[in-house]
Amino acid sequence: MAALGWLTPRRRSATARSVLAGEASAEAARKSSQELQELEELAPPDAVEEPDFPVLGDDKAAAFFDLDNTVMQGAALFHFGRGLYKRKFFETRDLAKFAWQQAWFRLAGVEDPEHMQEARDSALSIVKGHRVSELMSIGEEIYDEYMAERIWPGTRALAQAHLDAGQKVWLVTAAPVEIATVIARRLGLTGALGTVAESVDGIYTGKLVGEPLHGPAKAEAVRALASAESLDLSRCAAYSDSHNDIPMLSLVGHPYAINPDSKLRRHARDFEWRLRDYRTARKAAKVGIPAAAGVGAVAGGTAAAIALHRRRR
Repeated sequence: MAALGWLTPRRRSATARSVLAGEASAEAARKSSQELQELEELAPPDAVEEPDFPVLGDDKAAAFFDLDNTVMQGAALFHFGRGLYKRKFFETRDLAKFAWQQAWFRLAGVEDPEHMQEARDSALSIVKGHRVSELMSIGEEIYDEYMAERIWPGTRALAQAHLDAGQKVWLVTAAPVEIATVIARRLGLTGALGTVAESVDGIYTGKLVGEPLHGPAKAEAVRALASAESLDLSRCAAYSDSHNDIPMLSLVGHPYAINPDSKLRRHARDFEWRLRDYRTARKAAKVGIPAAAGVGAVAGGTAAAIALHRRRR
């Protein structure tokens, strides 16, 4: 922390929280990865485009995938909220708030810090006093109900290509680590880095460890995990749609902008990162990464809200 001495107290505090959140997420991810690896991996569905494979047998490389709008359409936290509402965890007015946040995500195509804060606070208040094991079990059901059909086949095939090459693949998301772990398990991935909610004796306290795994905290989590796993970040790949993830993308040797927002698109072009946009029939041009980079075709998700149609039933 001595290196942070030049920062203002407020900046030092924010940086320390990012480091704490990142380290806590990395620790939680490593604990869950062994269980995930022992489960049967789902066969990848037929993809429209067969992705090129990463470098075979490179055990110093791994892939890090953002979740919302990269692997899955929409926001995982919103879909989780819908499932909790169905199970009477909260009231209709809270569902309306979740729907508004998802509508913003669809229209703006970016993560709004204020809405993320509201979603975080809502989620924490909802789960306070519940057992971690209970939420994990419910998360499995919610995945089947709302999330499974929103996984993009192309992104899943790309993740499988990394796995088939002998590399580990991690989700990196601001969603609760328990939900992220469920999604990673269902996709046959190595594990997940996510926001860590505090629990005592297996019961949620309604507080976080550090802060949400967002922006700089994602980069800290990837850095901590890479150190623990003896990875060479210059040989790793990362995928995201959001400019908020530029710190994470900048850590690795092979960053990919998938369905990028306008700020990430400009950044990717300026730094010659490979770019793909699967929200239209037209694919964005490749930029800057030579064939030797290892991974060729990339696929992502698209921002799509399905917030209110269930209420018509």
